[in-house]
Amino acid sequence: MKPGSPRIIELTEYQLATFKRDFIPESVAQKIHQNYAKEIEIEFPTHKTEDKWELKSKGRVGNIPITPGFHIIIHPKVPIANLFGMLEYADNLKIKFPQGSIQCQSLQESYERLANILAQKILERCRKGLYRDYLSKTERLASIRGRVDLRSALQKPWDVKLKCHYNQQTGDIEDNQILAWTLFIIGRSGLCRESVSSTVRKAFHALQGFVTLKPFKSEACIDRNYHRLNQDYQLLHALCRFFLDNTGPSHESGDREMLPFLIDMANLYEQFVAEWLKANTPKGFFVKQQHRVTHDQNYFDRIDLLLCDIATSKVQYVLDTKYKAPDKVGSDDRHQIVAYANALKCQNAILVYPQNLTQPLDIKNDDIRVRSLTFSLDSDLNEAGKTFLKSLLSNTLP
Repeated sequence: MKPGSPRIIELTEYQLATFKRDFIPESVAQKIHQNYAKEIEIEFPTHKTEDKWELKSKGRVGNIPITPGFHIIIHPKVPIANLFGMLEYADNLKIKFPQGSIQCQSLQESYERLANILAQKILERCRKGLYRDYLSKTERLASIRGRVDLRSALQKPWDVKLKCHYNQQTGDIEDNQILAWTLFIIGRSGLCRESVSSTVRKAFHALQGFVTLKPFKSEACIDRNYHRLNQDYQLLHALCRFFLDNTGPSHESGDREMLPFLIDMANLYEQFVAEWLKANTPKGFFVKQQHRVTHDQNYFDRIDLLLCDIATSKVQYVLDTKYKAPDKVGSDDRHQIVAYANALKCQNAILVYPQNLTQPLDIKNDDIRVRSLTFSLDSDLNEAGKTFLKSLLSNTLP
């Protein structure tokens, strides 16, 4: 470990890791327990743990700066290249890389690569000129501009300044404010080397003076209006969505604290499978995502995916993604997917896992065929998707 660099606690998602008692100060462990209980299970040293710390990630991967001197890095089980491929689908990152250019060895490298791409593209747009739009403004002016507020003028005839309503073209709009906020967030992550950080700072300074720094959530990047003048912003906002989606608020106060960067793998897997199916929908079908089923006025469910017949709009397959690798399907998962299928009068209920189960499921529950299928993340994603689709559309019963 380099002098002055933080001590790294390395974990892999869902895998138990142990550390000697003197490796983690109790004050650091308390912060993990108090602030990141949803992300990490932690057992304090006892006779039961053989006087060692036990930590396990609950399905998040990324970087958590606990203190300036202690960071947690959680590695994904998925190969980095495939994690990046999942992100491209899930966040619609329509980036065409040269062959082999994205062979990153770690999640941090992937983060850096995307941060550098975003900063470079923002600088490129700044050189061409930021997209500008007309915003409505109301001001009291010494000369008439736009529409005069007559009621205000009649109420105060002695006021030499008239209340005017007018439109002003400006670059200080949401399209650009989202870019500035995302660069600000990246700068606070501490995940980029100096070569990339300097590019991020350069892009941020290029926006300063033109754009107000305002906080945004990732939802601001979705369903925006693009046209001939701002078409290139679609990729910029997709990249911003990636960073805003996965950067959480710091548990410390103060502008100089580093921010945790965490990817929810279960959510990513669900989004990836959905987007892959939308892009590769079998002929004669269409995909519905997050379909709401209401049971009564106080209770409803959202089903991950439906595959429907184009001609009749009838639901042919109910699919629920499960980012875990048990030996067999749990009874709760089986009952849930059957309930979904019954609610929609569908005869095919599918549970989708990232790995083959030791005891795969393929049974009949009354008129419903219940199966566990695999959309693997271990090898080529497109080939894995084709294998999954072939199994999905199979009519062979056990």
